Amino acid sequence: MVHIVVLGAGIGGIPMAYEMKDLLGPDDRITVVSNTDHFHFVPSNPWVAVGWRTRDDIMVPLAEPFARKGIAFKSVGCRRVLPQENALDLNDGSRLTYDYLVVATGPELAFDEIEGFAPQSNTISICHVDHAVEAAKRWEEFCRNPGPLIVGAVQGASCFGPAYEFAMIADADLRRRKIRHKVPITFVTSEPYIGHLGLGGVGDTKGLLESAMRERHIKWITNARTDRFEPNAVHATEIGDDGQEKAHHVVESRLTMMLPAFRGIRALQGVEGLVNPRGFVLADKHQRNPTHRNVFGIGVCIAIPPVEKTPVPVGVPKTGYMIETMVTATAHNIRALLDGKEPAEEPTWNALCLADFGDTGVAFVAMPQIPPRNVNWSSHGRWVHLAKVGFERYFLRKVRKGISEPVYERYALKLLGVKRVQEQTRETTNV
Repeated sequence: MVHIVVLGAGIGGIPMAYEMKDLLGPDDRITVVSNTDHFHFVPSNPWVAVGWRTRDDIMVPLAEPFARKGIAFKSVGCRRVLPQENALDLNDGSRLTYDYLVVATGPELAFDEIEGFAPQSNTISICHVDHAVEAAKRWEEFCRNPGPLIVGAVQGASCFGPAYEFAMIADADLRRRKIRHKVPITFVTSEPYIGHLGLGGVGDTKGLLESAMRERHIKWITNARTDRFEPNAVHATEIGDDGQEKAHHVVESRLTMMLPAFRGIRALQGVEGLVNPRGFVLADKHQRNPTHRNVFGIGVCIAIPPVEKTPVPVGVPKTGYMIETMVTATAHNIRALLDGKEPAEEPTWNALCLADFGDTGVAFVAMPQIPPRNVNWSSHGRWVHLAKVGFERYFLRKVRKGISEPVYERYALKLLGVKRVQEQTRETTNV
């Protein structure tokens, strides 16, 4: 009998538990450890922040679906990962031992790295549903007394899509309220250009997103190193391509939402051989830790180097489809180890993003996510908004029903018609 522990119950951890359960024998055990008793669909947080969704709309209590699948669940959180002892010290004082561990924790949000940067201070956040709920209250206050709005992502950030979404959704909501003319919007980002996304761009994301911002009268500052946040202003230094300071900006703001840099959670930080100095889990091409060979890492918590050097540091996003391929590879690699074989499965690290703009949107597909790519495609239109609404419902249903099928591959790719793109790529390759 083997015991597998999945640390984390988010977009990576839940599918990991479901897929792994399907590959285990009747006497094998799987336990999920989380610091919360529910799942929330993070991609919907921009909607929550402007009141288009409530907390309950995007949350699923996890005890029942896990119980139906025969998966043990502990929602007390982890205080320390102890790979030398094959154990987790949990926050309730208990210890949980494992034969194999899959780390799927997501990140810690590094608000403390910049002065005045936090939901409790001078900014709002959409990184967690609790943040988004509080942001919605401040959004209503802002709309009653509108003024300049700043949106963007700071240095070291690796998740840029939600910033673009919030800027565009805010624009759409302000237009519906007929107060858009009272709100100058500035997008401040560490990216070297609009649409870089930490990926060197995908298809024509640069042109699509610049055009969308021009249409909506959103100004932008790129290569921005954010220095500090004040109640009514953001201080940022624009860095030139030569790495030298180019200009200092003090941008007035009545409301600010910028995405932070990430780091590994405290339970992981400083664990020798397991994580890098930033606290991200080290993993080989099979998602396996090189030092602790019975530990795997998936999702936002793993270490991935930047795709290229940029004047201001930016990270690489770990998108849902990319995470899904990590999950499937990891589940089969653990099964191989249980059968006395060596891991052979490698995730494709493909990326698919549906960036909703409130009444339209931009979608992109990168196969693989990190260039050079076999498929490098982007498109836009109202269909993207409708697609994301449908995808939200489908993923929440997957969590509730304990469905182990790969959602991004079987639903989202069909929805976007990427099979046609893949077929065209194969035909070109075969010529």
